[in-house]
Amino acid sequence: MMHNTSLMNEAKAWIKRERGPNEVVKIIGNTAASGIVSYELFTAYSENPDYFGRILFDTEGFWIYDGDVLTIAEQEQVAKFIINFGESSKHVEDDGLKFF
Repeated sequence: MMHNTSLMNEAKAWIKRERGPNEVVKIIGNTAASGIVSYELFTAYSENPDYFGRILFDTEGFWIYDGDVLTIAEQEQVAKFIINFGESSKHVEDDGLKFF
């Protein structure tokens, strides 16, 4: 069963940082042919944005962070934003927050 984790082309999410000031993250979707959906993460509103890594989702809705900038709590905030964004667009009431 494919869980809905689809964003439009781009979204911005506010994350509460554990170290340093809170930040707005730009999330850019990238769908691969293999069924893996990934989202590239950058600082928002910057002329030369910093790269925060990416979050990948499989067809079951499990996700993994590929990067070294965000803490686990920050990764969860971004993943939950992506999942909730997809669910709100399809009116699905499944939490879907999983790890692999």
